[in-house]
Amino acid sequence: MIARYALSLGVGSAITFALFFIMQLLIATGRGALTEASTFRVNDFVRVERNEQVETRERRPERPPEPELPPEVPQQTAADSFDNSMSVSLSAPTVDASLNVGGVGFGVSDGEYLPIVKVAPVYPARALRMGIEGYCIVEFTVMPNGATRDAYGVECSNSVFERASVEAALKFKYKPRVIDGVAVEVPNVQNRISFELAE
Repeated sequence: MIARYALSLGVGSAITFALFFIMQLLIATGRGALTEASTFRVNDFVRVERNEQVETRERRPERPPEPELPPEVPQQTAADSFDNSMSVSLSAPTVDASLNVGGVGFGVSDGEYLPIVKVAPVYPARALRMGIEGYCIVEFTVMPNGATRDAYGVECSNSVFERASVEAALKFKYKPRVIDGVAVEVPNVQNRISFELAE
């Protein structure tokens, strides 16, 4: 154990003296390098001013053409000119949905429910592939906010049309029935949707 300490002390002392010797040698030989004159070349840049004249042009956009007057749209009157049938053209099939609207208003502020938005059903892919045409009568309830609920198929020529008809009926929007100034629910509203293929 003592031999190890002695050996490590001797090796450490030798390395320390060697480092001091190398540093002294570097200092002695580096003095001449610092005192030597060195020549530097400096490049001097001279910038010559150019006599440039920049022409600026103001670009003004061309005046747009006068807008054409829109075509006159004929004024439609009240529910007398309301069309109860709806035809919808799809890429291959033609869908025809018609609504039976009945009833009379009860006062000045009262009014019967009227369809506002009738969404065309998606022609079932299976019926389209097989070339099947038909119809489906759906029944639903018109709520006071004009939306529909509780739609179901009452009579369908083929069961393949029932789901598409019910989904379309649930997206219908109505002007609700108003009695004594209050919107009320209208049950048992029926709508016939026809599915016909275009020729």
